Amino acid sequence: MKIIDLSICIENEIVSDPPAFKPRIDYLNHLESFPRLAQFFPGLRPEDLPDGEAWAVERVQLTTHNGTHLDAPWHFASTMNGGERAITIDEVPLDWCFRPGIKLDFRAKPDGYVVTGRDVAEELDRIAYQLQPLDIVLVNTRAGERYGHDDFVTSGCGMGYEATMYLLERGVRVTGTDAWSWDAPFVHTAQRYRETGDAAIIWEGHKASRDVGYCHLEKLTNLDALPSSGFRVSCFPTKVKAASAGWTRAVAIFDGSPA
Repeated sequence: MKIIDLSICIENEIVSDPPAFKPRIDYLNHLESFPRLAQFFPGLRPEDLPDGEAWAVERVQLTTHNGTHLDAPWHFASTMNGGERAITIDEVPLDWCFRPGIKLDFRAKPDGYVVTGRDVAEELDRIAYQLQPLDIVLVNTRAGERYGHDDFVTSGCGMGYEATMYLLERGVRVTGTDAWSWDAPFVHTAQRYRETGDAAIIWEGHKASRDVGYCHLEKLTNLDALPSSGFRVSCFPTKVKAASAGWTRAVAIFDGSPA
């Protein structure tokens, strides 16, 4: 069995989110933490411990959308499936989260491009694959190669309403992207909105969940290392009560070496 890690690290230095949403990690090393340990054991001295060390611990400030995460339908809107209450991350069916994976390669699409249903159909024809219900569809964009660079958040194409519905109407319930967002980067959508005044283009891929409830993974990595099919994706989310998303250690699992 071979496993490929599809998850980015949560870290301080990499530009993985806009400034207002950046994670923060405060590190406490084995020596700095001694006072916290000593409060449980009155009279304890550093020299009483091997190498004077207590423990390493970190305090992490996050949103549920930092790092590689799975978005629940509740993130996209208050309703799904044409009017039902949208489910939160702790309510996502677990059998959605361990399924055959399919990769669509849209790295050639320019930043800000909105992928259409026709684009999806043509890519499926190219890889000679017919979608099955509950397949997990991963979208490889140019953003994958920009992770770690200042332009990551503005890089990559996005999946529009039409492209998203193409997948959902064929039974897909979990999708994913190596970009910051399933939709086109906001900077490009904002330009189109200034030109057209059409608010329907804002978050149009996300909003498809109002018609058919689904989840998507964002900020994946290593999608370029995957074949088009022949692997399973595991992306079980952290169970955060009534939340819009949960962090996940998403991986691709192969019975043998990738094709």
